[in-house]
Amino acid sequence: MEAGGGRLESRAGRTALRVVAHLACFVPLAWMAFELAAGRIRGEWIKEITHRTGFWGLSFITLSLAITPLRRSFGWNALQPYRRVLGLWGFAYIATHFLIYFLLDKQVPFDPAAAWPEVVKDIAKRPYITVGFTGFLMLIPLAVTSTKGWIRRLGKRWTALHALVYVIGLAGVVHFTWSVKADHTRPTLFGLALITLLGARFLPRADLGRHLPFSGVSAGARTARGWCAARGWCRPLPSR
Repeated sequence: MEAGGGRLESRAGRTALRVVAHLACFVPLAWMAFELAAGRIRGEWIKEITHRTGFWGLSFITLSLAITPLRRSFGWNALQPYRRVLGLWGFAYIATHFLIYFLLDKQVPFDPAAAWPEVVKDIAKRPYITVGFTGFLMLIPLAVTSTKGWIRRLGKRWTALHALVYVIGLAGVVHFTWSVKADHTRPTLFGLALITLLGARFLPRADLGRHLPFSGVSAGARTARGWCAARGWCRPLPSR
């Protein structure tokens, strides 16, 4: 009875954490809506909210890619469900990014006869839109097949399909870089992060906490993993 209660408590805790994760991902969108309603975003507000949604979409995609290296390195298996949470929110923000372009910038619903040719011309002749739109189209099947049912149906093909997220992330970085005229700091940082995470996929599944170059960092990693293991959130650290 006590063990069953512990499992229920653990399950309730995981559910609560997942709800918190969803709420945290929703915060940037809610804050942007509040700023719009309060009149804090002025001037070229369509351009501003387009850039913000694209930034957060790429941020969540990048964060989702960091889950697997952390899980492999430290045994933090409890992080795995959050990869899907972050990935789906990344898709939601990127979908919103393009909806703003279609609905508010090009105003497709209000004058489709004039708007659609403009959209097609943009996609064909403006490279940053071509790359960004291609990345978005590639992201759609990943969002659709993110459920456990699709994982079972596709088997090993699911892993191959979802490896495209790195290509999509790099397409997002190129889109971001080409869409800004002056300061390329943020797209460069995204690019470095994605290249690092892609490189981490080819490293051995070693215990990073035991091989970090600085003893203080290594000790901190071991302490964090021990705390995590004590709560059943990850595997215990193997003894030396």
